[in-house]
Order: sequence, then C-alpha cells, then structure tokens
Amino acid sequence: MSRVKNVLSRHILPLVISGGALVYVFGYAIDWQAIPEATERANMPLFVAITVLDKIVFFLVWCLVQASMVRRFLAPVPRRQIIAVKGGAELARALNNSVSDAAFFLGIWQLCRAPLQSVVAVTTLPFVAHFFILLLQGSVALFFVPRDQVQFSAVAGVVAVGWLLVASFAVARWLGAVDRLYALLRLDWLEGRVNFRDLLPYLWVFAAFAMADVFIQGMATRAFGNPIDWIALISGIPVLYFMMMLPSFGNFGTREIVWASVFHGYGDEATLYAFALWTNLVFLMMHVLIGVLFLNRAIALFADLRRTRSQVDSVRAPIFRDALDP
Repeated sequence: MSRVKNVLSRHILPLVISGGALVYVFGYAIDWQAIPEATERANMPLFVAITVLDKIVFFLVWCLVQASMVRRFLAPVPRRQIIAVKGGAELARALNNSVSDAAFFLGIWQLCRAPLQSVVAVTTLPFVAHFFILLLQGSVALFFVPRDQVQFSAVAGVVAVGWLLVASFAVARWLGAVDRLYALLRLDWLEGRVNFRDLLPYLWVFAAFAMADVFIQGMATRAFGNPIDWIALISGIPVLYFMMMLPSFGNFGTREIVWASVFHGYGDEATLYAFALWTNLVFLMMHVLIGVLFLNRAIALFADLRRTRSQVDSVRAPIFRDALDP
C-alpha cells in the first residue's frame, strides 16, 4: 500500500498536475496567432540579454550561498568543486528539478562524506532564508499592492500560508516535535552549529537578491514592451516562487498561468503569456548552456545517481527543492 502511495505522490500526481497545466496553457489559453504580434512589440535582444543576466545572477547567488553553508557547516571543501557540482546538476534542471536537486545532493555528499541527510539539510538552508525574505516581501506589499491590477487574493493567500507554516513550526518546536524529528533524522548536531545568528548574513544576502530580482524582472518587462509596476512585481514574485514549487516540465505551463493571472491588469493575456513563454525558453537554454560548461561533472553525477538512486530517493522525497527562477 505504501509503495502505491509513493508511486501516486511521486510520479502520477506530478504528471497529472504538470500535464494538466501544459494542456490548458498550450492547448487552450494561449492564442497562438496573437503571440507573434505581442513579440513584435518587444526589444528581443535587450529582453534576452536581461533574462540571461537574471539566470546568471540567480545561479551565482545560489552557488556562492550554498558553497558558503557547505564549507561552514559540513566540511571546508574547495569552493570551485561545489560550483562544478552545481553547474553539472543544472543540465538536468532543463527537464526535471527533482533530478537536478538529487544530483546536487549526491555531488556534495561525495565531496564532504557527511551523512546524506545532513547534506540535504544544509544545502536547503538557503531555501529557508529565501522563503523568509519572500514572506516579508509579500507581507509588506499587501498594504500597497494595486488590487485592480494584481490578483490580490493570490498574494494574500500565499502570505497567509507562509505565516501559517512559520506558526506551525514554532508550535512544533515548542511541543518538542522538531527536536524529536531532528533526533530521528540524526540532525540534532544542527542545534549546536546552526542558529539564527549564523543565518543572519544570508538573510541580508537574500534581501539584496530580492531587490535585484525585482529590478531585473521590471527591466525585462519593459524591454518586452509590457511594463509592470514595481509594487506589483514586489507583491507578485513571491506568488510565482510559491506556485512554481508545483511539479512541471521545465516550468512550462506553470509560469505562464501564474504570470498571466497574477498580473492580469498589466496587459492582454497574449502579451503576458508571451513574456512568460519566452522567459521559460531563455532559462531552458541557460540551463543547458551552464550544464554543458560543466559537462564532465554532469556526466559523472548522473552516472553516480543511477548507482545510488535508492539512497538519494530516500532523502529527497520530503524536502522542498531549490527556489526556482521567477
């Protein structure tokens, strides 16, 4: 019975969600005759350059933050080797985020020789820091968001869910459930080595990254001929990150639905869908390009992943993946 539930939750359900999004977006929602017209209004060379910059900034920030945490909390392994593992894992991200994350976990485990669950815990700590910054961003934006142009219910819903998760963790910690979970997973060593003061510098890094993220996205919309207000972007980007944790094929379908619905007041559907579609295409090419730059590492990671699949699967299932590109 547990095996059936595992297959349903790990394979069937993601395919249904992602497949449904793809069918809706590409078979129903997008007016393909209007896409070329929407694209013609864009300064495509500038748009592509800004979107490539977006991906490079995202990749470098996450590389350096995860490398810093690995070296600080796990083992002082060479930074260049961590970056090579991250780059090699990007090749799989073009199609499947979970496989990419699993390859990254495995590569860091091989470098550090720490318990695999410790590797997963430390390399996902940046997700916690980024999540908290995005939650604060969305919470503040609630007071200023233009409700007639941005889907306010989506922003409010994501903020409410975020604070509910924070409150649930606080209650679980107070009741001792978190400590018992740490002990069960043999992560109790984190209690003495990782505290809020240790994470504070990373919160500042992600706060700066969040501002750069909004600026780059705003410039990309302007290059596309579909400018979106800065306050709207501040409020909508957390929704985008949250919804894109849903499984998808290279984020196609999910990004288009969220972008067009959240920013519905800033253009016709064809233009909003076209922007998200072109963003996905540029990111797809960048995933492949970065992966090819680290091709030898990528091939080694995927070969090792096949040999140790059961070990990696055992820890990757309950862990959120890296925050995705907006």
